Amino acid sequence: MCGITGGWWPQGSPDSALRVSTALDRLRHRGPNDRGHEIYPLGFGELHLGHTRLSILDLSPAGHQPMLSHDGRLSIVYNGEIYNYKEIRAELQQQGFRFSTQTDTEVLLNAWLCWGPACLPKLEGMFAFALYDKQDHSLTLVRDPFGIKPLFYYHHDNQLLFGSEQTAMLALMPQKPELNWQRCYDYLVHGQYDNQEDTFLAGIRHLLPGHLLRISLQQPANAEPYQWWAPTLVKKEKLTFDQAVEAVREQFLHNIRTHLRSDVPVGAALSGGIDSSAIVCGMRYLYKDLPIHTFSYVSSDPATSEEKWIDLVNQHTGAIAHKVHIQPHELAEDLDTLVKAQGEPFGSTSIYAQFRVFKHARENNITVMLEGQGGDELLGGYSGYPGHRLLSLLEQHRYGAAHDFAKHWAKLNGLSYRHALMHLAHITLPPKVYALARQLTGRPFEPDWLNIDLLKEAGVKLCDYRPPLKPDYKGQRLIEKLAHSLQSYGLPHLLRHGDRNAMHFSVESRVPFLTAPFANLCLNLPEDYLVSPEAETKRVFRAAMQGIVPNVVLNRNDKIGFSTPEQTWVHPTIDKIDEGLVPNDTTRIFAQVSKYKKQINSIPKKTTYASQMWRYINFLCWRPGIK
Repeated sequence: MCGITGGWWPQGSPDSALRVSTALDRLRHRGPNDRGHEIYPLGFGELHLGHTRLSILDLSPAGHQPMLSHDGRLSIVYNGEIYNYKEIRAELQQQGFRFSTQTDTEVLLNAWLCWGPACLPKLEGMFAFALYDKQDHSLTLVRDPFGIKPLFYYHHDNQLLFGSEQTAMLALMPQKPELNWQRCYDYLVHGQYDNQEDTFLAGIRHLLPGHLLRISLQQPANAEPYQWWAPTLVKKEKLTFDQAVEAVREQFLHNIRTHLRSDVPVGAALSGGIDSSAIVCGMRYLYKDLPIHTFSYVSSDPATSEEKWIDLVNQHTGAIAHKVHIQPHELAEDLDTLVKAQGEPFGSTSIYAQFRVFKHARENNITVMLEGQGGDELLGGYSGYPGHRLLSLLEQHRYGAAHDFAKHWAKLNGLSYRHALMHLAHITLPPKVYALARQLTGRPFEPDWLNIDLLKEAGVKLCDYRPPLKPDYKGQRLIEKLAHSLQSYGLPHLLRHGDRNAMHFSVESRVPFLTAPFANLCLNLPEDYLVSPEAETKRVFRAAMQGIVPNVVLNRNDKIGFSTPEQTWVHPTIDKIDEGLVPNDTTRIFAQVSKYKKQINSIPKKTTYASQMWRYINFLCWRPGIK
């Protein structure tokens, strides 16, 4: 795992080398083992490629980057892991390509020489890279299918700048960027972030998951990213349920096997849920003698503690357990560090629990961690996406099945039948009716603590983003939702949390659920293989893990994860509202702070936590760090 940065200055710049050097300083935590910076003066401009390296495969100096292809044509800075690099290397060797290192970076260079961008679907892994082709003077930025590895860019006035994190981008930028008010509104009111190209800072964009941006350095003005990967949702010959179980089991174990390829110690994050338990149990199933270190957060609140499930999995696998316990005051003490590590505002205090888990892993000399992100989005997890599953059944005219599903879902989740219909209404109500429903339930689009007139004048859309329901997915609304969650609203912000938390401590986080073959397999299964008619989530995966994961874990119907006692943790941070404000701060214009503070101070400490409280505190902590 690494950090990458650089850019194209079309007229050159007297301080470009210093800017890239500063950006590399800010990425040192992503790659403490090595650093490289190459400058390519081309007569019509100047290209910089920079890299910080965390050594995982081939720990020798041969892995230094920027790395050149053997013919000198290509130069690359690359962040990630290609787990099937050995198989691709063997295929390339058969075609006459030679190798001088044991790195996956060299495999990627030769694969690009051989197949060009057509090599990308062959790669099973996580990656973000910048590749310079001297033959046609092009610079190509690429991001993996799910956006596991980050890549930001700025493209303006023929200039292209890129980096793994916002702090690196800020070092490269010609001037301090303004806030993107739309994204600030989306976050503060609706909790939405990392779900589209725009970031919190105007002009800085995400290269979206599964996208590629190629520019000609001689004519760089008009290039736009395009999508090179999306889930393949083509109806295939229907597998029987037993055949699907076998296919899921085989592909998941293959993913575990390849994700364990490493020249440094590997551990696993264990929450106690089905996904993380399956990873740890899969490691033991495949390798009977492998030393397994697990790292878990244990909540002090019995209602959210998963310690009994964690202990059960550790005992079943003979793993070496490491547990993290957090006191309420610790979040306030670490808040500034956490916010800086994340780079942009984020959604909940559970991110702090994950932060501490990765910290504990590093303290125990673990460099690579496997974790279970993506299992819910691929297999119909969480609460089973009841609104989308109900809509599928209704569009198939299976009204009785829809009624039965709603009853089962309500009983399974300890809720009423009405709650199932509310999930359906959330995705089907017309916009005006939906806005009214939000107003009546105390979640207005225009809360009184925002300066609404000013936001309207600035062109901010004061609404909630709901993905449109596409005609092509009629009768397959669950599959449509899962596919959308993989690359837009859902998974991307979870992957951001994991990447930044892990890399802050120079730990590589790997997510074995997230490979293109596994995604294409799961999303082409019938919906009732994923969520059963009785509303059981991850139906096919539970069956696939029989004999690998203890049945008592597979039979769980609750989902806790890294749940934290937010109300207890957040109240000690309320003073940050005043500390985060500075004279003439944009936030004073954007929001009416006095009204907001009055609102949150009126919330008793023992009531259900108001999510806006955390988001506003987080936002104020982040603002002064933009420099």
